[in-house]
Amino acid sequence: MTLTLTTLEALWFLPLVLPICVWVALSDLRQMRIPNKAVLALTAVFLVTGLFALPMEAYLWRLAALGVVLLAGFIITSLGLVGAGDAKFAAAMAPFIAPGDYLFFLAMFSLVLIGSWVTHRSAGRVPAVRRVTAHWASWEQGKLFPMGVALAGALVIYLAMGFITGI
Repeated sequence: MTLTLTTLEALWFLPLVLPICVWVALSDLRQMRIPNKAVLALTAVFLVTGLFALPMEAYLWRLAALGVVLLAGFIITSLGLVGAGDAKFAAAMAPFIAPGDYLFFLAMFSLVLIGSWVTHRSAGRVPAVRRVTAHWASWEQGKLFPMGVALAGALVIYLAMGFITGI
């Protein structure tokens, strides 16, 4: 599979996106909440950096993707299928995904989601891990899962793959 994300795009986006994704994952693990400031920060990174990394037509189409995913997120949040923070963060992530990579990204996200869920549930059964992270709200949520971990992880992996495959 060849990504349509270019190495240059990945080089522009990855260093700025990575700290925000770490913030989102840790916040979701600790509080089961994705801060609006993180969503706005990710959106701001695209709004500014995208102007330098992309041709204007591609930039505008990717902004349209943000709107489409935000609308879809509003609907699935209204149905109680995902949290509002997850939906907003997914919308902020959308412009970073090249249109030719949508299906690849969704398949990869599915794998990251399964891996994140298994890792989270397994780590929660290790007493040493629980002692160090006893303050994490995600341990006590029953069937709920901190989806920000999988969303952020998938975006970082995607951008890293775009960078690595172009080298």
